[in-house]
Amino acid sequence: MYTVKEISSAEAQAVRHPVLREGKPLESAIFPDDDLKDTFHVGVIYKGKPVGTVTLIKKNNENFSAENQYQLRGMAVLQAQQKKGLGALMVKKAEALLLERGGAFIWLNAREVAVLFYEKMRYEIYGDSFVVPGIGLHYLMKKSL
Repeated sequence: MYTVKEISSAEAQAVRHPVLREGKPLESAIFPDDDLKDTFHVGVIYKGKPVGTVTLIKKNNENFSAENQYQLRGMAVLQAQQKKGLGALMVKKAEALLLERGGAFIWLNAREVAVLFYEKMRYEIYGDSFVVPGIGLHYLMKKSL
């Protein structure tokens, strides 16, 4: 049975590392905003351990004029648990928690391989693709809640 709930930054980092930063130092999975007051992490727990995570950071993007913007970042599901709908569960939970906190707008930098997933979650591409050095092609995406 899976449980979706808020988790600690350390739990989020432990899932991010093997999925998003494989072969890089553990510190590469730590985001500068991980422990800020308005940052929160959502995780999927399976058999008492986190197997998926996504982070929401209160951060404005200059491309958008919306109030209470949050960046969705660090979406990761351990390989053995992928393709089970866990990412969608986490995004829905994160959106619900964000609404409770007064957030109204989410933006993210999606890897090319993740664009279709976010489009299914009703996120829209904004602008042209761009390259994140060392990671690859990305698209800026957005959603008003």
